[in-house]
Amino acid sequence: MAKKQYDLLFKLLLIGDSGVGKTCILYRFSDDAFNTTFISTIGIDFKIKTIELNGKRIKLQIWDTAGQERFHTITTSYYRGAMGIMLVYDITNAKSFENIAKWLRNIDEHASEDVEKMLLGNKCDMADRRVVSKERGEKIAVEHSIRFLETSAKANINIDKAFYDLAEAILDKQPSHSTPDPVKIRPVDTDTPSRGGCC
Repeated sequence: MAKKQYDLLFKLLLIGDSGVGKTCILYRFSDDAFNTTFISTIGIDFKIKTIELNGKRIKLQIWDTAGQERFHTITTSYYRGAMGIMLVYDITNAKSFENIAKWLRNIDEHASEDVEKMLLGNKCDMADRRVVSKERGEKIAVEHSIRFLETSAKANINIDKAFYDLAEAILDKQPSHSTPDPVKIRPVDTDTPSRGGCC
């Protein structure tokens, strides 16, 4: 049997209005790429990236959801099993910020109770077009006891930090005793047949 390439698998979800930069954030983190052409996500898309965190290899399965209303019935099913959710708004778009309350309600309705949440104010490189102050972002994050960062997929600001911080918060919740046992057992199982068995 092939050895598992990772210790833990975390399912993360990116949600928020259409056009706030969810896909750009995902591609910047997974491929270190930025695409200036906006192509709306149809339904759902996902990427996988394995990171090292506190001596563990963690496979992140990151789901990028469509922001448009017509896809909401598809995307709500992806909340199930999500361990971390990033709510993204665009600092140059007041409506996308106002809708964060609606996205938070969606999480309450469809996600597990202990899901880790993080609020991202994206496009912080566009300071001249800012309509949502950093203070407003911080305020809503404090009200809901969630982490907050301003990011820019284009300028690569806080993208890695956002994913690592969220993964670390999930890792902190994991029962610490769950991994050592199977690791100890495996070598014994694989050794046994190779001792020139008599049967």
